[in-house]
Amino acid sequence: MAALYRPPLRVWIWTAATVALVVVAALLWRDSDAAATESTTSAQADVLTGTPAGAVSEAWSAAGEPMPGTVVQSGRVLVGSEHGVQAVDPLTGEEAWHYTRSNARVCGLTVTDGVAVAVFATEDRCDEAVALDAGTGVRQWTRSLLLRGDAELDSTDAIVLATSPTGIVTIDPTGDNIRWRYPAPDGCRLLGAEAGSTGVAVVQSCRGAAAPQVRLFDGFDGTAHWSRDLPVEDVDSVQLLGADGLLTLRVDGDVQLLSHTDGAELGRLPVPDGTDDVQVGSTLSAVLVRIGGALSAVDPTTGTVRWEVPATGLPAAPIAAGKDARSPAVLLVPHDGGFAHRDPDTGAELVRSDVADVPAGGLATAIGPVVVLRLPDRVLAYS
Repeated sequence: MAALYRPPLRVWIWTAATVALVVVAALLWRDSDAAATESTTSAQADVLTGTPAGAVSEAWSAAGEPMPGTVVQSGRVLVGSEHGVQAVDPLTGEEAWHYTRSNARVCGLTVTDGVAVAVFATEDRCDEAVALDAGTGVRQWTRSLLLRGDAELDSTDAIVLATSPTGIVTIDPTGDNIRWRYPAPDGCRLLGAEAGSTGVAVVQSCRGAAAPQVRLFDGFDGTAHWSRDLPVEDVDSVQLLGADGLLTLRVDGDVQLLSHTDGAELGRLPVPDGTDDVQVGSTLSAVLVRIGGALSAVDPTTGTVRWEVPATGLPAAPIAAGKDARSPAVLLVPHDGGFAHRDPDTGAELVRSDVADVPAGGLATAIGPVVVLRLPDRVLAYS
C-alpha cells in the first residue's frame, strides 16, 4: 500500500496564517467606515421650466433632520437624516441619490455652491466632513475635523461655517481646506454666529464684561472689521439672526439693524410680547424681516422699511417671472391661503398660487412649476 502523504509542517503554518488573515480582514471590513457607507449617485437634474400655477396642492413631503437652511440646489431638494443626506426630485419627490453612514451620526448639513456639506460624528465629537455634488451625489472631498459634538453648520456663497460655544471654523465648500478659525477668548463663550454677504458675525459674552459684544469678521481671511457692545438686560436673550446686507439681532424685545460697515445701529423693529416667530432673509437689494404675520423689506444702507406685507414665512432666492429671461424676478411669499408672487422692489402682488393650508415658519422656493416649502423638520412640495 502507498504511504499516506502528510504535508510538511510549514504548509500547515502557511494555511493557518492565510485563514487567520482572511478572518481578520473580514472582521476589519465589517467594522470599517467603507462597509458602513452606502452611497448612490444620479445624472444631473433636468432644468425645470414654467412657474407655479394659480392654484396648487400638496404633491409630496419628505421628513428630515437636520435640515439645511437652503434645501433647493442644482435642481434637487436635499434633506438630512440621523445617518446621512438624501436628494429627491422636486417634481415627484422620488429619491435621486443618497449618502449614509450607519456607524456615524450627522452633526450638521448645509448646502451652497452646488455641494452639500455634511459633518459626521463617529464618537463624541464631530470629526469628519464630506462634500457631495448636490445634483449627482458624487463625492467631491472628505476631510477630518475636530469639532465639538454640539457644533452647528451654516453657509453662504463660498463659505461653510461651523459654530460651537467655544469657537468657529470656516471651510471652503468647493475645496477641503479650512480657511480660518476663531477660538472664543479665555472666559468668553459664543452666543451665536452667522455667515452672510457682509462676512461672519459673532456674538460673544465674556466673564466680567458689562455687555455682550457683536463682532464682524471677513468671511475669507478672518480679519476683524469691527466690534460693538450690546447693552442688554438678559444676555441669554440675545439672538443673532443674520449677516446679509445688515447685521440683524433680536435684543430686549426688538430686532436691531446694524450697519455692516461699522456696527452703528440703523433702526429697530419691535417684536410684540409673546411673539417668538421671527425670521430673517434677503434679496439682492433688501433685507427681509418677518415678525409674526408681517414681512418687512429693509434698505440695507439706511435701515428704513421700504414696504411691508402679510406673510407666514419667508421667500428664498427670487425666481424668474415667466419664461422671458428679461422679466423681473419675483419673491414667493407664503401667507394664509397660499403663496403671493411679489415685486421685490415694491412688494406689490403680481399673481398668486392658492392653497388651503400653508404651515407657518417656512422658507418658500419655486423651482419650475413646483413650490418647495422648507420647514424645520420636513419639506412640503406644492404643484
